[in-house]
Amino acid sequence: MNNFEQDLKRLEELSSAIKQSDISLEDALKDFEEGIKLAKGLEKTLDKIEAKVQILMNSPELEEEPSDDTSEEQSVKKPRAKKNEQPVLDLFTPNTEIIGTRS
Repeated sequence: MNNFEQDLKRLEELSSAIKQSDISLEDALKDFEEGIKLAKGLEKTLDKIEAKVQILMNSPELEEEPSDDTSEEQSVKKPRAKKNEQPVLDLFTPNTEIIGTRS
């Protein structure tokens, strides 16, 4: 994840540099190209993370039910979610995306 954070910081630096009025057109274009490459890489990484989170959010969880003994060691585990049920929470639907993060 360190590489992601470094790339994001570099993208922010490039964005700030491009906004400066004293930057040459050539330098702005060079920074823009580097920024586009970084942004695409960051987006790809985020897509992978989102997919993993979706899998985790939609997988059946095990819920412990204590037996008559009520000891934790003898608890019975049963699945909470059925395969046909909709996910409890969908973090990545287009309507819930934070404004300004991605197009």
